[in-house]
Amino acid sequence: MSDQEIRADPYTFPWRRLRDEAIATELRDTLAHDRRTAALRLDVRVRGGVAHVAGEVASEAQRGLLRGLLRRQAGLLAVWDRLAVAGRPLELLDIGCGDTKQVPEAIGLDSEAGPQVDCVADLERPLPFPDDRFDHVFAVHVLEHIRDLLGLMRELHRILRPTGVLHVLSPHWRFVNGVADPTHCRFMDVQTMKYFCGAKPGVSPWRPLSTGSAEDNIFADMQPVKDAPPASRDELARWFT
Repeated sequence: MSDQEIRADPYTFPWRRLRDEAIATELRDTLAHDRRTAALRLDVRVRGGVAHVAGEVASEAQRGLLRGLLRRQAGLLAVWDRLAVAGRPLELLDIGCGDTKQVPEAIGLDSEAGPQVDCVADLERPLPFPDDRFDHVFAVHVLEHIRDLLGLMRELHRILRPTGVLHVLSPHWRFVNGVADPTHCRFMDVQTMKYFCGAKPGVSPWRPLSTGSAEDNIFADMQPVKDAPPASRDELARWFT
């Protein structure tokens, strides 16, 4: 994009798109010049400050390394990766998907039937899936509608694999849509997700992989703590202060 295009109308110029493209370029460059990731064939894109990274890795350790590297990138709000380990297909779930699934191959779950809905279920009740089923669960503009949030978070903890990730996007309580929508049951903040990262009655613990907030939304990538130590004070300080 040229300086002439910017000067023509600086107020309508797509600055966010340009920012996303710049961040994606930086991410690709970082991964290409790190000897631990240079040989990987990855599709790296950034939309709305969220990194979408797809590809295959050789091991769970390599996937964990790559996830950590991605989240070091300045300017990112979240990382929605789809990294298959040694060719094993990923199991994806999109709760409260409505008419739009975040990933086409995900199982779409909603309380009402629709063209994108593969499973009709009530998010206020136990979910119709076995333990440790999913690698990723997308909860986009969903949690603010849930009355029993502790119950749903326990269910999401149960159905995610120990290496799985919950991707949360909810309206920020300071944004007008966060308070104006009468179907919202609660205000959401990044600190809301901190509540689930410690040992409390009725809480299945989580580890924060990353959090972020913009003027309109909050983001959190969370991993269920099952057979691993709980989130450390350093991790909590990194993502919740």
